[in-house]
Amino acid sequence: MELTVLVDNNTLTDQYLLGEPALSLYMEADGARVLLDCGYSDVACRNAARLGIDLAALDAVALSHGHNDHTWGLVPLMACLAERVAAGRHAPKPRLVAHPEALAPRRIGPGEPIGSCLGRDALAECFALTLSRDPVPLTDRLLFLGEIPRLFPFESAGPIGERDSPHGPVPDDLPDDTALAFCGRDGLVIVTGCSHAGICNITEHARRVTGIRRVAVVIGGLHLLAPDPARFAATADYLQSAGATDLYPCHCTGLAAKLALSRAAPIHDVGSGLRLSFA
Repeated sequence: MELTVLVDNNTLTDQYLLGEPALSLYMEADGARVLLDCGYSDVACRNAARLGIDLAALDAVALSHGHNDHTWGLVPLMACLAERVAAGRHAPKPRLVAHPEALAPRRIGPGEPIGSCLGRDALAECFALTLSRDPVPLTDRLLFLGEIPRLFPFESAGPIGERDSPHGPVPDDLPDDTALAFCGRDGLVIVTGCSHAGICNITEHARRVTGIRRVAVVIGGLHLLAPDPARFAATADYLQSAGATDLYPCHCTGLAAKLALSRAAPIHDVGSGLRLSFA
């Protein structure tokens, strides 16, 4: 699998790409082109163009969850797909794979929406929708993990704002938060957006679903921002026991967390333009 960071909070020296407090990761695996999350604005599309990546040729888009810094970039992406058709480059609609709750309206307070700005009907104009709580294969070796069981008490967290439900607004505990797992030669590569469900919960679910126990690499946001030495230590212990050899924390991961996790495995810099290859 070839992975390119299209959007991160940081940029890499001498890449001359854009960054924003958001995330978008582009992957090529088993002959398929897959995007995890779309960032907040048009930065994913602009960086992809600079890197020679044709987002109009995507086979699938997966959403790690429904927050705006991962979904609002769907709007410029849809424009890119529509322009392809207008130019006569007809192709099957790419799949959009997400948890059913990922498209629910969300807010922190009055006048501060933080959820997807597009619903099912609008997205269905450009995508073939697969909304699933269960794991969904994206390629032979790349798996959308579906809803993550919350197994580890130390990863429990309070709600973030509220989410609309059929019964009205409810505290949002982000049941839609998920990730991808690539079954590589050296073990699992966990590709995550924000890890609101907890990176240990995500990783353990991936191990159980795939049957592969060894975790080689974790890349993505870990949502470890507030100083919490006990949680940092428990997370490092788990990742070390899982056999992780390389960690690429980014987006919503603070410096204190990176320093604490460095005792589990080497920590690598991440920024827009980073390219990685996994056998």
